[in-house]
Amino acid sequence: MNLEHKLEEILMRVEKPARYIGGELNSIKKNTSEELTRFAFCFPDRYEIGMSYMGLQILYHHLNRTDHTYCERVFAPAADMENEMRQANLPLFTLETKTPLREMDIVGFTLQYELSYTNILNMLDLSGIPIRREMRDETSPLIIAGGPCAFNPEPLADFLDVVLVGDGEELLPEICRRYGLWKRSGLVKEAFLKEICTLRGVYIPSFYEPFYSDEGLYAGYQKRIHEAPDRVLKAIVSDIEAIDFPVKNIVPLIEVVHDRAVVEIFRGCTRGCRFCQAGMIYRPVRERSKETIHKLALEQLRNSGHQELSLLSLSTSDHSEFEAMVTALMEDCKREQISLSLPSLRLDHFSFKVLEEIQGVRKSGLTFAPEAGTQRLRDVINKNLTEEEILSALDQAIDLGWNSVKLYFMIGLPTETQEDLDGIVDLARHIMELAHKKSDHNKGRFNVTVSVSKFVPKPFTPFMWCAQDTTEAFDQKHFYLKDRLKKIKGVTYRYHDSFTSHLEAIMARGDRRIGALLYAAWEKGCRFDAWTEYFRSDIWKALLEDYSIGTNHPSVSEIPTDAPLPWDVIDCGVSNAFLRQEYESALKGYATPDCRYGCNDCGINAYTPCPWGGVL
Repeated sequence: MNLEHKLEEILMRVEKPARYIGGELNSIKKNTSEELTRFAFCFPDRYEIGMSYMGLQILYHHLNRTDHTYCERVFAPAADMENEMRQANLPLFTLETKTPLREMDIVGFTLQYELSYTNILNMLDLSGIPIRREMRDETSPLIIAGGPCAFNPEPLADFLDVVLVGDGEELLPEICRRYGLWKRSGLVKEAFLKEICTLRGVYIPSFYEPFYSDEGLYAGYQKRIHEAPDRVLKAIVSDIEAIDFPVKNIVPLIEVVHDRAVVEIFRGCTRGCRFCQAGMIYRPVRERSKETIHKLALEQLRNSGHQELSLLSLSTSDHSEFEAMVTALMEDCKREQISLSLPSLRLDHFSFKVLEEIQGVRKSGLTFAPEAGTQRLRDVINKNLTEEEILSALDQAIDLGWNSVKLYFMIGLPTETQEDLDGIVDLARHIMELAHKKSDHNKGRFNVTVSVSKFVPKPFTPFMWCAQDTTEAFDQKHFYLKDRLKKIKGVTYRYHDSFTSHLEAIMARGDRRIGALLYAAWEKGCRFDAWTEYFRSDIWKALLEDYSIGTNHPSVSEIPTDAPLPWDVIDCGVSNAFLRQEYESALKGYATPDCRYGCNDCGINAYTPCPWGGVL
């Protein structure tokens, strides 16, 4: 019985079979041939999550517009589907042609979050592809990965052949083109790896050997071959206005997390929040013009039939032509009865005018991200937002009819004190008092949701040297906030499990030895670790004890600012000198201004033109 016949039988017994059948509007079918490089884009989570990721649509478009590569999609099967596949001995396959993953030329994973790592191992195993790199031979597919977590690839280094660091629109098609030429050359795989390791943004883990001190601390790396660069500089698309952007996006067959048309309006951020990895690794800011954004949005809506449009960026209202761009889009959306979603707004007068117009009478909740409860701590993390600005914005919002607000905070931030926790409570109370003061009608109707996450130190941030709170400390802080906030009528408190944040830090700052922990966790059944219903804390806790990963482990404890770091082999374009300077400023409580108002000399303009940088 062939794969498709087996699949037909299985799909009758699983939830949401449309996750596995492909054939969606705007998906690509090509005539497969030996000349084509067959590329499997693997998202290590369910279809509903992966199909909401705009990066998949972008790279799918860029690869399939070439005449040398065919890109197909693969998602992690849900637990019921995995069980059926293993019982039927059915290998993991692509959606477009139902080709077993082990028969593809290149299998590429996107690394969006650390808690998906065990899914990567599981997908390889489901495919019949040896998980460890050293066990694969010349007939095995090339296993590659990219995405934000690729800026510290070391925990996955033993499982990956190639890591792509930075922007992929130009680099990935070039890798695939060269693979096609190599495939016909008859040379061994190492020859291909030696060729591509000279490309900007390409890291070959097997070409570097980490070493450790007598105390077991990471001490640096040495190159195994002279062709490998001393450090791997990220790939950068200098002009995203000139780069093609997809307008015929695949339309999912089932409801997904973000089911809408999406246009990336700019890449990067200038605000410099010291805990934020994205704000550092995606520098410099590169914008699309308002005319291009308008054109792309209308084409995407026309080709997809979506009834909602969202603008994608780290801080939407920082676009230099924001007001004119949004005004024009609102006119078109209103005429076509399209819902316009504008995340990450700076809530000033114009933004409220926009929200008033696009939300009308039925107003959804407002969202603010103060991140810290006091001005002192907001200065430490460089969150340039004052309590006065928050209350002023809420004052306008209440006048315009909003009756709910969600506040995002982070606990465990460097230098945090009890006073900072109290500040979270005080801010929620002040907002409720303001709402009641504005109108007796709001009493009992206005509500505040306080949502709290945990600080996780990430590579290439000014806080990458900082310790993370223990899970016990996090839990104590949660209980403290919960007890105090429940006394304020109209306030809801939300938080998540502390142990998953502890694991996230271990994987985010871990060295190559963390790979053994990941493999052991997968062997014991861990997968979908970001999903509460599948997370096996008992297994993970036992393994951390087995591998002697406690509160003094380098991945969660304080690191000296002059110590070698597992991700030193990667160069994100922002200098360690700048990050160290920002860390010192944080400890002194000094804020750094948004670099739109003057270059802060982060180092990125040494590699690519920065709108606010010095002369190259």
